[in-house]
Amino acid sequence: RVGARSPPVAARRRAMQYNFKKIASVPAASDFIDVVLSRTQRQTPTVVHAGYAIARIRQFYMRKVKYTQQSWNEKLSRILEDFPRVDDVHPFYSDLLNVLYDKDHYKLALGQLNTARAMIDKIAKDYVKLLKYGDSLYRCKQLKRAALGRMCTIMKKHAASLAYLEQVRQHMSRLPSIDPNTRSILVCGYPNVGKSSFMNKVTRADVEVQPYAFTTKSIYVGHTDYKYLRWQVLDTPGILDRPLDERNTIEMQSITALAHLRAVVLYIVDISEQCGFSIAQQAALFHSIKPLFANKPLVVAINKIDVRKLEDLSAEDRALIDGMRDAMRGPAAMQLGDDDALPIMSTLSENGVMEVKNRCCDLLLAHRVEQKLASRRAGEVMNRLHVATPVPRDSKQRPAFIPSTLEASRARKAAGEKIVTEKELQEQNGGAGVYSADLRKRYMLENDDWKYDIVPEIYNGKNVADFIDPEIEAKLAELEREEDELEAKWEAERMDREPQEADLDEDERALLGEVRTRRNKLVAEHRRKKAAGNNNPVVPRKVDHERKLNTKNMKSSLESMGLDATAAVERARSRSRVVKRGRSMGADASMGADDANEDGKKMRTSKSRSKSVAKRVKDEVGGGLKSVDATLRATKMADKAQRKRNKLAKSGEGDRTINTKLPKWLNSGKRGNGKTDRR
Repeated sequence: RVGARSPPVAARRRAMQYNFKKIASVPAASDFIDVVLSRTQRQTPTVVHAGYAIARIRQFYMRKVKYTQQSWNEKLSRILEDFPRVDDVHPFYSDLLNVLYDKDHYKLALGQLNTARAMIDKIAKDYVKLLKYGDSLYRCKQLKRAALGRMCTIMKKHAASLAYLEQVRQHMSRLPSIDPNTRSILVCGYPNVGKSSFMNKVTRADVEVQPYAFTTKSIYVGHTDYKYLRWQVLDTPGILDRPLDERNTIEMQSITALAHLRAVVLYIVDISEQCGFSIAQQAALFHSIKPLFANKPLVVAINKIDVRKLEDLSAEDRALIDGMRDAMRGPAAMQLGDDDALPIMSTLSENGVMEVKNRCCDLLLAHRVEQKLASRRAGEVMNRLHVATPVPRDSKQRPAFIPSTLEASRARKAAGEKIVTEKELQEQNGGAGVYSADLRKRYMLENDDWKYDIVPEIYNGKNVADFIDPEIEAKLAELEREEDELEAKWEAERMDREPQEADLDEDERALLGEVRTRRNKLVAEHRRKKAAGNNNPVVPRKVDHERKLNTKNMKSSLESMGLDATAAVERARSRSRVVKRGRSMGADASMGADDANEDGKKMRTSKSRSKSVAKRVKDEVGGGLKSVDATLRATKMADKAQRKRNKLAKSGEGDRTINTKLPKWLNSGKRGNGKTDRR
């Protein structure tokens, strides 16, 4: 960027661990203009009149120009700060950006946005100076319009740069998060030799594996653990043996990783040649890219031994393999021990995969330790360390103690005796949930016969068994028997204390039976009337076939019990004559002479008073309904059907009114705080 200062060392270190997924999206030019102008409209005043003082009018339009310039500056600065600087990031990321997006094009796009930001600032400064000398509302408005128009024109000219940066951002957000300074295993080789399969076996990554070349088109990252440390495994695309300028973008990603990452290089050779490339071609590629392995640990692994064994190779192919093995003996390889044999594996059967991973990790750890010891700081650290060597205090031998049980177990195992484990016992005796492990057989007691004795329960330092009475059940039964006898004796004494009533004679018993019968009938009749919802004394014919339930029989029955039946008979006869009636003479007499109706007018019943005047139903048959009950039932159904419309505030089935949810007068215009509910 023009005029940018170099960042400090801490900022450079943070850039090496850059997270490209945090880069904000870059809007298109048209959207960019709409966002800035709408924000200016919303955040600045919108009302100005020609009658205002000229200083106020100038300030009004100057504020709009300044605010628009600030919005452009903030958004362009955010874009320029989010995108990484090619010169400040790690060399791996720098070359990767150059391979994927063309470093010159990338720098040019960012430089154009930086120039646009400076031009917008210059335009705003010039037009604010002109607005200070505006002599009318119209001239100030035209200056503001010209300033905003020139800013938008500049951004329209950079629409291609904005679109390019948005595509770069989308691609960078999909790049894996690679830490160039952590412990890494870099897997490389020809296409389709088993690099992705190896990564899927040693990590939890799920890289696509297909039987054709260049299935992996970019660098994939997986993580694994070794010796309580986190390791980074990089799966690179396949490389072909051709000049550097002829390699495509996919191959150049692998070359970039090999050139800049401090990792152990795992070069995989397909011994079966199923990848489509012979061993001679794979050896030629190895020697072609061997300069990239300088100062890095190197492991050459033979893959697909399940298809072709190492012993089945011809003399020429074996010589080529030995040539790659000789390259590993250099000082950069830093082999552990004297074992120079190439590791072999099969990613299909997983045979030898873990051994290859462990060998790579051990090589890289040894390499990193050697580098630290070779640095200048190692001497300072070693000077602060003191290794203490213990000196024997006497000549007495103190051999290691081995328990006798362990020696017996080793002897049984050496003799070929198979030790039955608890797992096997569980499977033999019903499996989990059925088998109960015997924990007492491992008890270490003075006498083995004590293992299955009942363990005493100790409470407050005393054995509970010492305080248990063996005859407790017999004593408890005796105590319950005594309680039953006392209860029976108390019940007999209570009966003796209560006064005895004299027995009833025959007439009293008959009268008591009639009273009880009459009471049961009244209760049953009341329940029937209550269940029917009608208090009228209607007796169905199926209940009274012989017509015995009449006023004559009722009068004789009540008089036989010594009751006056005149009022009851009169009330029953008056109800049978008319439906609407005045008060009966017996009721008027019982309620007093003041309540009598001297004019002979009919009084309204309580049932008629309880009805609503608006919904009163005539007690007559008509209107297409055969009875009063049907009329009441129809009215009830109509009221129930109207409830849903009442809840929706509709007057009837034909009401199609839709009230305005957002009234124009309440939701239009520019409203500030506290003005949302009214204009």
